[in-house]
Amino acid sequence: MTDRKGIFAGDDPFDLARLWMTEAESVELNDPSAAALATVDSLGRPNVRMVLLKGIEIDGFVFYTNLGSRKAQEIRATSAAALVIHWKSLRRQIRVRGRTESVDDASADAYFASRSRASRIGAWASRQSRPLSSRTVLTDRAGEFAKTLGDDPPRPEFWGGFRVVPFEIEFWANGDHRLHDRFRWSRDDDGNSGAWSVSRLNP
Repeated sequence: MTDRKGIFAGDDPFDLARLWMTEAESVELNDPSAAALATVDSLGRPNVRMVLLKGIEIDGFVFYTNLGSRKAQEIRATSAAALVIHWKSLRRQIRVRGRTESVDDASADAYFASRSRASRIGAWASRQSRPLSSRTVLTDRAGEFAKTLGDDPPRPEFWGGFRVVPFEIEFWANGDHRLHDRFRWSRDDDGNSGAWSVSRLNP
């Protein structure tokens, strides 16, 4: 049994992650839901970029993207990803490693509909990760879609979401003199049914 208490207390890592996110939303100046997403290409070379988490669910961490993007292609090829959420204001972070699965169409439709019209137009206009000859080409393309898609642009079929279903979640908090607190939650299976074990790690 680990000596978890205070900000680390709890029996469910997803509940704990949501609690930390809620705390961050009140103090983090910019994008408390920002997370670094790591994937690997076909040669095992790593890629990392920032995404915005749009949900911490009962079994995973959800974000949305263009399905033609490099990250989406690498996720589909490996069915694996890692995330880091770091809150400088709280001096805490969460690390996640797990398998990936696609978000269902109904959920993707609902989230896309909640975005501003301008953001939805932008999703249609961007051929994410592909070469772009100039910014003018992009803005002109957005202008054309703004004319043709009307007031309520639907979700394009090339845009959707992924869920990272963890086999490992680590909670970290800054400590004095670099004596940080780290607790790793882990389970053996790559599904969402395995029991969690928790261990304290050296900083």
